[in-house]
Amino acid sequence: MKNINDFFDKLINEQLIQAVLSGQRDKEGPARVKIRPVELKGEICYQASAFEGTKVLHSNYTREGICEYLERSLASGFSQLQVQGTALDGTVLVSKKGRMTIKTKAHPKASGSGEEEAHAGESAISGEGQKEADFRLPVRILSHNRVKRYILKEGIPVPFLVDLGVMTASGTVVSPRYDKFRQINRFLEYVEDILPELPRNREVTILDFGCGKSYLTFAMYYYLRELKGYDVNIIGLDLKKDVIEKCSRLAEGYGYEKLHFYHGDIADYEGGSAVDMVVTLHACDTATDYALAKAVDWGAKVILSVPCCQHELNRQIKNEMLEPVLQYGILKERMAALITDGIRAQLLEEQGYETQILEFIDMEHTPKNLLIRAVRKRKKASGENQDGRSNSMTDLMEALHIAPTLDKLLNPKTPSGQKGV
Repeated sequence: MKNINDFFDKLINEQLIQAVLSGQRDKEGPARVKIRPVELKGEICYQASAFEGTKVLHSNYTREGICEYLERSLASGFSQLQVQGTALDGTVLVSKKGRMTIKTKAHPKASGSGEEEAHAGESAISGEGQKEADFRLPVRILSHNRVKRYILKEGIPVPFLVDLGVMTASGTVVSPRYDKFRQINRFLEYVEDILPELPRNREVTILDFGCGKSYLTFAMYYYLRELKGYDVNIIGLDLKKDVIEKCSRLAEGYGYEKLHFYHGDIADYEGGSAVDMVVTLHACDTATDYALAKAVDWGAKVILSVPCCQHELNRQIKNEMLEPVLQYGILKERMAALITDGIRAQLLEEQGYETQILEFIDMEHTPKNLLIRAVRKRKKASGENQDGRSNSMTDLMEALHIAPTLDKLLNPKTPSGQKGV
């Protein structure tokens, strides 16, 4: 076999079982990459699964694309490629000086008399002669059952994902951004679950507090308006002017007439009156509380919140019984974060919301990504005491010596402070 292209012609095709890139050269990249053929929408493509630490990043390629990817990887990132096929196996080894050694070996082939004959051969890039099997066995490519069926499909370019660097122009997910692609689709699954709560006979107003670069804001608009046909008006709010300006330009360029971005603070925002849904993703510390309070004041039907940086209770929490545990800073921080979100969820329950705390993305990526999903189902519960909240919540706050901001905002009569403190 004279060159790498001949090798790819013989082994990277529908007869491929799997191929593995190894011998990592760049310590910053993946340790190895596994390639296998999969079926997507009735067509064969090649999925590359890059193993980097605890993460596995998936990308799908055409046959031409995967061959280009393998050639680039052998030229820079990896020193070895092992290929297993239904009829032929092969290996490519790359020396430190860049010299390739290519080897192939055919599988034993059963003869009519029941005897087996083996054909094996190998060559270096110098082009030495070899024997090799040149036959194809029928193979059935399994459906893409080990890769999740996403709402936003791999292989179908989405304009905002291309501009935000998550997809290529052909719809291939960029390997380092695969976690973001998964996160976007995971979020859309939660939006899909609450669709029955959103009206179809009028405009639906959605506020996204702390929208940042607005990956999920654009995704919501695209999914609800372009894919589902909802008449939505989405407003994104953030403190970073440059980010807001960029997002506004993108929305205008896509013709998203009902997607708007404004510069401003969550606590001071007064632009809404009738709001159907409030989203707050990674609003830092008490900014989440102000967003949740706004949502309750507006009577929002749906709240989706991914809290971040729950520092407030970490500074307050004290309990003699828990002191043996609270003395360890990292444990205190994690307990305070979980207690903060638990209290937020319960306070929303007392305001008439059915509330869940869900995993936003896999916990292996970050321990902070929990999502609070609240759907208003009833009127606010009457408080069991003069503070306007339940006795159990009062007991909890007193036991831990805490005064959460959301409690002050929703129950301004609390002795711990007046509204806004």
